[in-house]
Formats: sequence, structure tokens, C-alpha cells
Amino acid sequence: MNSDDFYTGDSEYDDDYHIQKNRHKAQQKRNTKRAKQQTPQSIEEVADVSGLEGGFTTTYQPARFEGQWLRESLRAFYDQHLISDILAQIKGGKEASVYRCAANPATGFSLLAAKVYRPKMFRNLRNDAMYQQGREVLTPDGRPVKKTDHRLMRALGKRTSFGDQVKHTSWLMHEYTTLERLYQAGAAVPQPFATSENAILMSYHGDEFAAAPTLQEVRLDPDEAEPLFHETLRNIELMLQHQMIHGDLSAYNILYWEGQLTLIDFPQVVNSHTNRDAYAIFQRDVKRVHQYFAPYGIESDPVVLADDLWERYVGFEEEAPLELAELDE
Repeated sequence: MNSDDFYTGDSEYDDDYHIQKNRHKAQQKRNTKRAKQQTPQSIEEVADVSGLEGGFTTTYQPARFEGQWLRESLRAFYDQHLISDILAQIKGGKEASVYRCAANPATGFSLLAAKVYRPKMFRNLRNDAMYQQGREVLTPDGRPVKKTDHRLMRALGKRTSFGDQVKHTSWLMHEYTTLERLYQAGAAVPQPFATSENAILMSYHGDEFAAAPTLQEVRLDPDEAEPLFHETLRNIELMLQHQMIHGDLSAYNILYWEGQLTLIDFPQVVNSHTNRDAYAIFQRDVKRVHQYFAPYGIESDPVVLADDLWERYVGFEEEAPLELAELDE
């Protein structure tokens, strides 16, 4: 994707850009006012300017509107000394873009990946309501919002600008906290490092020249297919053990690098016990994985696989769950 393609002339993007710009200007004025009230003790204090104003120049040269949004989204990671440069865009999309970043040596990594969400993408996610069934609203620190917070709940219900921001934050934090839990549990997912208002910083998979491709983009060797199929099932089972379903799992959301798989993209993660469509969503994930591996001679019945795992970790209730065919409709 060419960097100029990031901005498409979408008025919603432009609105968010100006809103963020105005907020940034207001914050700068407050910071300037506070700075004038303080007398620096040395020349070093004056010279020690951090953050983007201190010269966060990037190797990657984004388009004009992308640049403003990108730098504001990744500012926190630079200020926290987690990254020192943005090297390239490695994935562009309608919902988010991912960038290869030079990591600060203190992190122990040479490269990190930053996933930056596009403005207002959360309103446009297809079947958004289906994924949010039974899901708690999360705060910026990853904690569930209290049901007694009537102001916030009203804002969500009325879809005010504040409510949209709360929804945006919750969607991002569901992905981040899911990565934290799964990584700690031993799943093949990126290691999460930090979040900002609009981005997630995580481990990078690939090298300095190219990011790991998705399974959809590679042709596996015959002797790789079966062990990688079982590794994918291991991760699906591990997620279900922790009451989680990916929700959009397919060969497009699994990275392949040097014989290893990494599952990515978890913002729509579903709770297997509280979402009434969970079984059908889970069935669909298993079916899509089977569809990719079947041409390699992997013989399995995705319905039987899904049923066995579901019975083991969730259990079927007397009321029949939504079937896969109904979900696809």
C-alpha cells in the first residue's frame, strides 16, 4: 500500500484529524503556560526536550494527513523510550495500519510493530454488535466500566462523541488485554508492550526487509502442513480454555515466519460463555482454518472438531445455539 493511499478523502477521517489537532493545540497551550511558571535550573534542563517536539523525525515518510495522525498515535511510545523511529508501513487497511519501528535498545528488541487504528473505524466494523454481546466495556487501563457509571452508559447508548471515544478505547483495550492473557498462557501471539490512545505496540515478526506474510500468502512444504494445522488447533483450544474465541480467524490472520505461526488481530475477540452467538462464531473460525489446510491433504471434519472442543470447555445448553449457516446469513 502506498503511503498516499492512507488518506482517501473520507470526511470522517478529516473530522477526526481536526478534532485531534485542536485537542493537541489546547494541550500545548496548557503545557506552555505551566512551563512559563517554572524557572529552569540549568542549560541542560532547557536543552533536554523530549517527545516529538524534540525531533522525532522518522525514516518512513507518510502522506500529509497520515503523518499527523501517525505521530500523535505513536507519541507516547517515543516519549516512553520504547521506539526511536518509524521505519515502514507493513500493512494498510480500512480498520488499522501496522508499522515497523526501530525499538529502543532498552527493550531488548531491535524492531517492534505498532498497530495504529484508523479514525472512527469502530463505527464501521461489520456486525459490530454481534461481537460485543456479553462483552464488558473497558477503560483505558483495561478495567471493566462499572454499570453504575450512568453518565458513561448514557453516552454509549446515545452514541455521542464521548460515547464513541469510550467504545473506541474499549475495542482497543480488548485486543491489548487479550494479547496479554494469551501471551502469558503460552499462545502463539505477538508479545504486547504498551498501548496509547489509538495504538498498540507489540513484538515484530519478520526481518528488517520484510514483515512475516500471512498463511494466505505462502505455499507450505508438504511436511509442514500437518504440524502447523495442529499448532493452530492448539491455539484455538488454548483460547477456548480461557473463554476466548478469536472471532475472525482465517489464513489472513495467521502470520508465517521461518516455520512458525503467529495469530494476530484480536479486537473482535468473543467471550465463549456470555455471547449468545459464540458457538456459531467458533464453528466459523474452525471451518476457515480447515478450509486452508484441506488442500494439503489434512483430513478432518471441522464440525466434529468444533463440537468436541465446545463440549469439553463450554458445554451445550438445552437451547440449541445459533448454527453456522444462520451466522453466515
